[in-house]
Amino acid sequence: MAIDLRIIEGEYLRDLLDQPQALENTLQSLDRPKELLTLAARLQRKKFQRIVLTGMGSSFHALHPLNLQLIGHGFTAIMVETSELVHYKTRFFDPKTLIVAVSQSGQSVEMLRLAEVNGKRSSVIAVTNTPDSPLGKHATAALCTHAGQEFSVSCKTYVAALMALKWLGDILCQRDARQSRRELKHAPGAVAAYLADWKDYVHQLAERLNCARHLFLVGRGASLAAVGTGALIVKESDHFHAEGMSSAAFRHGPMEMLSEETFVVVFSGDDPTRKLNHRLLADIQQEGGRAELVGETAALNCFRLADHSSSIRPILEILPIQMITLALAARVGREPGKFERATKVTTTE
Repeated sequence: MAIDLRIIEGEYLRDLLDQPQALENTLQSLDRPKELLTLAARLQRKKFQRIVLTGMGSSFHALHPLNLQLIGHGFTAIMVETSELVHYKTRFFDPKTLIVAVSQSGQSVEMLRLAEVNGKRSSVIAVTNTPDSPLGKHATAALCTHAGQEFSVSCKTYVAALMALKWLGDILCQRDARQSRRELKHAPGAVAAYLADWKDYVHQLAERLNCARHLFLVGRGASLAAVGTGALIVKESDHFHAEGMSSAAFRHGPMEMLSEETFVVVFSGDDPTRKLNHRLLADIQQEGGRAELVGETAALNCFRLADHSSSIRPILEILPIQMITLALAARVGREPGKFERATKVTTTE
């Protein structure tokens, strides 16, 4: 299928191509503020009974890798959408709870409500792109990304948040800061190397997604960050039906939707469940379904990830889905990422 790339060469694409710089700027700014180290020391001394991880949209999905890291280290970590936390789970607001709140703007309506409901009962660690925002001012400690201004759909703020959250997790789990920085420093270059071939990927995907009307993104573990965020940005960018869920959940019903009009993206993911994800891919294809793998051994170039440590894999995993947003837009001749009903900052509950 012949497509014209000029329609997609707007602000959203510029934000996508700016992701390596956003990551580099964030990496250079990462520090270990005194307030954060104090909270980490209190956590080690068991002064907190639980860590509540909260956000909305892609900020919420970005918390999946941190959630697993904290649980793996022995902490009690709970992911809760902020909209649910402030209305239905308010008993979490007490001095024994450490809250990690993620918000690009730091001023969405849910973050304003969190500050109001919490008062000063729980200590709050903010991860935000806007340090002087209401969330930044309310927080006990903050890590700031340096992604710059973003046009609409979360992309460079999302990958920068993933980097900051990995840094935060390493601080809370008392990993060596030099090792953390060594791992994270590979992210800007790896993202730049992938994005160098974006035009080829868009053409490849525009052809591959022919006749697709339903898109499913499935994975396990830390890949749930890309699964959730990917489905969200496809809907936002392209007004195209997309669902994100665990690979296991896909077997519990959605398998019935396999057809020529359904396309499934399976994330290979980390070692513990990689074989299970590959088996799902094989089962879908055996049933005549359309599916492709995202990972280091993917068949398609656009879905193949460079072989790096698990520290930066969540950052790399979102890139092929960003290419899908461009391809879907190019297929129908619309500018991707241009909001018609939504706004960059959600101000209504």
